[in-house]
Amino acid sequence: MSGWIEEFLTVGALLLIVGIIVKRLPKVDIGHSVAFTRRRFFNWLLLGLSYAFLYMGRYNLATLKDVGTLTEQHYGRIFLVGAIVYGISFIINGPLTDRWGGRKTIILATAGSAAMNALLGLFIYFGFGNDDSIVPIMLLYGANMYFQSFGAVAIVKVNSFWFHVRERGVLGGLFGILISLGIYFAFDWTRMIAQAFPMNLEFVFWIPAAILFVFMILDVLWIRYKPSEAGFENFNLGDATSDEGEEQQPALTVFRRMFANPVIVTIIVIEFCSGYLRNVIMHWYRDFAQAFDLKDNYVYEHWGMLLCMAGIVGGMFAGILSDRVFSSRRGPVAAALYGLMIVGSITLLLFIDVPISVGWIVVCMSMCIIGVHGMLSGVASADFGGSKNVGITVGIIDGFVYLGTGLQSVIVGELIPAKGTPEAAMVDQWIVWPIAMLPAAVIGFAFALRIWNAHPKDALMKSGKLSRS
Repeated sequence: MSGWIEEFLTVGALLLIVGIIVKRLPKVDIGHSVAFTRRRFFNWLLLGLSYAFLYMGRYNLATLKDVGTLTEQHYGRIFLVGAIVYGISFIINGPLTDRWGGRKTIILATAGSAAMNALLGLFIYFGFGNDDSIVPIMLLYGANMYFQSFGAVAIVKVNSFWFHVRERGVLGGLFGILISLGIYFAFDWTRMIAQAFPMNLEFVFWIPAAILFVFMILDVLWIRYKPSEAGFENFNLGDATSDEGEEQQPALTVFRRMFANPVIVTIIVIEFCSGYLRNVIMHWYRDFAQAFDLKDNYVYEHWGMLLCMAGIVGGMFAGILSDRVFSSRRGPVAAALYGLMIVGSITLLLFIDVPISVGWIVVCMSMCIIGVHGMLSGVASADFGGSKNVGITVGIIDGFVYLGTGLQSVIVGELIPAKGTPEAAMVDQWIVWPIAMLPAAVIGFAFALRIWNAHPKDALMKSGKLSRS
């Protein structure tokens, strides 16, 4: 319990420092009233915590691998199914979010994921343990990921109506914080739950289910989709659809429009690489540490907390630089962080034979990749898709994020040595891990350079919807 409190206080202290820094930054004057910004903060906070706990109800599956209930191969296959379902679901859920609004879909996400986590826990309670049992876990986890896919779309959809394009860089940093908190909940809280109830692993799923159920109720009571639903005036957002009417275009038309947009297509490629790299790091470091008997290592013991702190720093670094240095352009920050990912991949390749150093290298790499993901999926999707079409845009982008995730789960899950075998403790058997990272880092960097000067205002000018005056 003392370790749990210590970690929570550490993360809380970092969040407090970030809050003070953001508070002291020069304000972007959009003309919002104090009452508006206060209501927006609480709207964002509740929505964000719902999203963070969705992460807990998504990545808690990794705990079954960490305690040996699932093999690396079984885990990789189950997660692959979930990732494919998650990615494909956006074809349905993106248009639904644009039609129904973000408030309804975040409620659907929390309710559906709570139900699937409860069922997963029930299944484990009644006899998980043989090879055949991974099939129903695949089905339940796939259903969980269907509901989970509403979460990212909902949070960006709602926030796109509350934040002007000039404010969204810092919003991207805050989005990175939410991802980071979710990772912390998923990797450290669920590990502590498993340690507290070693004979009752169903609580790894039941506790997140209970939390998500509570947040579903809070979302119903508090979240509002647009400022007008909370008693404020809607305003011009300055994004790609800000000057369009309220009428929603047919989903197929929007899909064609997004895939015809070279900036969106470039972001899709970058974020495919982001999903691949983020999960290559997150999912397999603990397996590496276990293979080399590093369970007492600080990074292993505090993996979720360190990922959380790295993500907070990376997200805020990316957001502040984007808005304050690069005039709300997202490409330069993505390119810089991907450049660091290349350096990190090469460094990891060179130092893989010094296992004690590996943890800190991948923590630094996580800082970079979470910063990119928050900036592009959380912000650029709204900038270039526009608030009206952001559901489909985020759906497309995040769909490819999880296709990248699925690809890495097969590649790494099948190639790394099985836990407990003599090969697992041989460094040369693990060289495939950093080798699998480097091509994705190079591709992501090259494509990030292609959108260095991309800005939603320029996109509007090229389409004739906005004059330079």
